[in-house]
Amino acid sequence: MTDPSTESIHVSLGADSYDIFIGPGLLDNAGDRIKAYLQRPFTVVVSDESVWAAQGAKLSKSLTAAGIKFETVIFPSGEETKSFANLQYLTEALLGHGIERQDAIIAFGGGVIGDLTGFAASILRRGCQFIQIPTTLLAQVDSAVGGKTAINASHGKNLIGSFHQPAMVLTDTTSLDTLDLRHIRAGYAEILKYALLGDAQFFDWLEENAETLIKGDQTKRVYAVAHSCRAKAAIVADDEKERGRRALLNLGHTFGHALEAAYGFSDQLLHGEGVAVGMALAFDYAVQINLCTENESQSVKRHLRRIGAPDAALALPNSNSLSATQLTELMMQDKKVEQGRLTLILPHRIGDAHIVKD
Repeated sequence: MTDPSTESIHVSLGADSYDIFIGPGLLDNAGDRIKAYLQRPFTVVVSDESVWAAQGAKLSKSLTAAGIKFETVIFPSGEETKSFANLQYLTEALLGHGIERQDAIIAFGGGVIGDLTGFAASILRRGCQFIQIPTTLLAQVDSAVGGKTAINASHGKNLIGSFHQPAMVLTDTTSLDTLDLRHIRAGYAEILKYALLGDAQFFDWLEENAETLIKGDQTKRVYAVAHSCRAKAAIVADDEKERGRRALLNLGHTFGHALEAAYGFSDQLLHGEGVAVGMALAFDYAVQINLCTENESQSVKRHLRRIGAPDAALALPNSNSLSATQLTELMMQDKKVEQGRLTLILPHRIGDAHIVKD
């Protein structure tokens, strides 16, 4: 029976359908849920040093209590982990631990661990199952849902990857309590994205509740995470492989990914910070080409400033080293480029974004 404080969301994708469970304290009984997805009582947990140090004991206790034997593969924290070298290391480690095609691997961490583990699962023995246990706000509302898996290349972010849906997503909102404020704000940018691209009423709710959500109100965190996941699940169910409408989920990302690449995918600029600036730039550009009003753009920027997120490239560290030419070249590596032309997600107003080609 589902706990009344737990939200359950079904992602409808035929044979690849799965459920997202969201609520406080779910990690305590994670083993009981995970066991239902295992062909045998064995798994490998992939995590990073920070997450494992903060929360590994809780997951270990839960798996052991459910009678599940497990091995671990622990990576350094940070975007640099999403590399070819670490993909090779992980696949070799999984094979060394005896992972079979019918097994399910656990991704326990933020977007970096989820992306790397999901990609490894998609190619290991031509496809293994994996379970997402996202521990950052950004992963809980975005990267753990939808089946995009990838590593970074020297030419840009997430350019080498596959679509591979998880078997289940288990989101314990109390795991966010171990994050610092910077990472909470970065993850919040992805929540704001769902409001800006298609839900003006949700933006109004965020205007009233953003500060308390960021400070740790569990009820509001569960609501915001579940609302974001429902929005993404509906879009993914309609366009799993991003041949159309799913591109809307990239609002701010073409600009943001270019900024991340310019900063060398380092901790100088977190993904969510890049998205925050990218959304502000998308609104700026939409104003310049008369798609959107200045008032709408300023409302977005005020909201970002109010919650302590960057609202312009000039607000970033060492911004004087950024070059417009360099950033434009990096944007041309975006996965949505067609026949050498950029595709941008641009707003007409808050809650109404469109795919704009060329």
